[in-house]
Amino acid sequence: MPTARRRRRLPDEVRTAVVRAVLCLALTLVGIVLAVLSSYADSWLMTPALMAMGLGVFGTMWCLLEILISRQVAAQRVRAPNSASPMGGSRTPAGPPQYRQPPQGRSQGQPQPQPQSQPRPRVPQPPPQSRPSYAQPPYPQPPQAQPQQP
Repeated sequence: MPTARRRRRLPDEVRTAVVRAVLCLALTLVGIVLAVLSSYADSWLMTPALMAMGLGVFGTMWCLLEILISRQVAAQRVRAPNSASPMGGSRTPAGPPQYRQPPQGRSQGQPQPQPQSQPRPRVPQPPPQSRPSYAQPPYPQPPQAQPQQP
């Protein structure tokens, strides 16, 4: 007779998400039953029951999505090489830095020749002006008319 495999216990965050989803689903079903019965009785409770049912459906979908996400996070945590870190194991640890290999033909002990630095030529600066160029008008001003005297 084969032995039954024992299922592993769900992580705590997954179990709390499942309990929340079951409670939300139960309240949604109560809202559906209340909406159906109030519609048969032509009661004023039908409108609030329909609103509660719509919110319950939204909440149930939200809880189901939360279950999926928490299960993925828990599975990632279990698969990590260092399971103490929640999201570890996605990359291998970095090793020592990689250095470039020297070009062929040169031995390791010879220093690389440094290029001779030449002084840069000095660029002459224009002489300072009494007024900056932006203060001068871009076009000549027209002559002003003299007032005529009779």
